[in-house]
Amino acid sequence: MTNQAITVVYKWIAKEGKAEELQAIYRDVTQQMQATEPNALKVECFFDETRNTLVVYDLFADSAALAQHLGTTAAGHFPSLLQVATPGPFLFCGQVPEELQQAALGMGLDATFAPRITGFDRSN
Repeated sequence: MTNQAITVVYKWIAKEGKAEELQAIYRDVTQQMQATEPNALKVECFFDETRNTLVVYDLFADSAALAQHLGTTAAGHFPSLLQVATPGPFLFCGQVPEELQQAALGMGLDATFAPRITGFDRSN
């Protein structure tokens, strides 16, 4: 993995009675990403039942992979997600081009964009 990789960590808070629907949408999201986004390298979803909160970890190979995701899978599911949940903060970690930052902000996301400054990866 190079420094071009972009990690996105974010959460959705399910509206009253909508936790299972939120989880079902994310099962569809992950299946679509796996089938149609070859440069979406990793997706992990976690659910905190006490807070009705879905936490998602996405790893994209580069900004082109993030752009594909935002323009396809994310755009397609976003309206249904807003029906069942409230978006929490979205943390974009890595070099996210200005146009993608504006696209995320244009979706009304509480987004933070943080380029990598240091770190290591023992998995390689």
